[in-house]
Amino acid sequence: MNDTMKDSARVICILLLATLLGACGGGDSEHANSSNGGHGHDHGHGEAAEVEPEKGPHGGRLLKDGDFTLELAVFEAGVPPEFRAWATKNGKILGPEEVKLNIKLTRLGGKVDDINFEKKGDALRGDRVIYEPHSFVVTINAVHDGATYTWQYDNFEGRTRIETAVAEALEIGTAVAGSVVMQETISVYGRIAANSERIRNVTARFDGTIKSVSTSLGEQVRKGQKLATVESNESLQLFIITSPIHGVITQRNANAGEQTDGRQLFTIMDTRSVWAELSVFPAGLAKVKTGAPVIITDTTNGQTVNGKVSQIDVMAQTNQSVNVRVVLDNEKGQLRPGRHVSAKITVGEHTASLAVKRTGLQTFRDFTVVYAQIGEEYEVRMLDLGLQAGEWAEVLGGLESGTRYVSENSYVIKADIEKTGASHDH
Repeated sequence: MNDTMKDSARVICILLLATLLGACGGGDSEHANSSNGGHGHDHGHGEAAEVEPEKGPHGGRLLKDGDFTLELAVFEAGVPPEFRAWATKNGKILGPEEVKLNIKLTRLGGKVDDINFEKKGDALRGDRVIYEPHSFVVTINAVHDGATYTWQYDNFEGRTRIETAVAEALEIGTAVAGSVVMQETISVYGRIAANSERIRNVTARFDGTIKSVSTSLGEQVRKGQKLATVESNESLQLFIITSPIHGVITQRNANAGEQTDGRQLFTIMDTRSVWAELSVFPAGLAKVKTGAPVIITDTTNGQTVNGKVSQIDVMAQTNQSVNVRVVLDNEKGQLRPGRHVSAKITVGEHTASLAVKRTGLQTFRDFTVVYAQIGEEYEVRMLDLGLQAGEWAEVLGGLESGTRYVSENSYVIKADIEKTGASHDH
């Protein structure tokens, strides 16, 4: 089976396994005395969508217990998201000073946001910002005229559950977010060239007649190996021409019966070291320094090798690309002169106190996210990103250090969450 067929088979396998996610365990059901609303509820696999909750005059969720009604809304007009609440008793509007209200938001992993309320105009205003994701179990306690009213419901978004065995079959990889030294690079192109410092032109020590030639064009030779035998014109004695280096015969201008006449008989190139000649334009040249690490990729076979900038052409004219040379070890002979290459030159380092792999990034609503993993549950984390370089993206906010997140095949999590029709309804 060739590589293309293998890749196709793997994709089909992943798609088939993804359909099996529908058979996984369902999400949490709502608790007693609850109604759904606010943000959309991400249902577990196979669950039917729940009925949209009843809304009040301020667009919030209505929570009812006998003749007491509480309207709860997420308010974010010109301010960070916060709760606002209004209460009625027997249809009569209660002043915010008549109700004591507390809400606890229990997030994935057990963290609890404890929110108390104070008067704000005709409403009760929560004293804490509701940070993203708006995904939690909501527990509400309201006290009025000596009576306590309690509700609890699930308000999940961007969350799903995938059994460990299924996640392993889908090759969902994870990593732990933490500090990373990021390599800032520029991308350039070029080609492999012979290392001219490893080329030797071979002539005869004395003019004479070539009696025999022992090697052929393109042949690998060792240092000291016999190349030809020559009879001196003066002494008529035979002497042997040997190879001065290990390498490949790239030119042969010697045949039996010919006179040497002081000419070049052989050219031998040591291919164990080659050059990558890279073209760098002026915009990036100021950042490139001698000794900078470089990753070279052969565009023909995808082979990758590491090297360092050994020389920068200082004779180049303004507004033209500048030749940057990298000396590469080619002991195995896989880098052939003339081959085209791409390269990434490291031009700086940046220490990010928190970073994630770019392979884990996905989109959710208007956010760039990763999916945090806690046990068999996965949930979005909205990110504020800084520098992106190489395989890393710096995280400035939205994720705690030490969080385990999906770094490979995160699109599987994205697809599973999207199929539930997650919404963000205030």
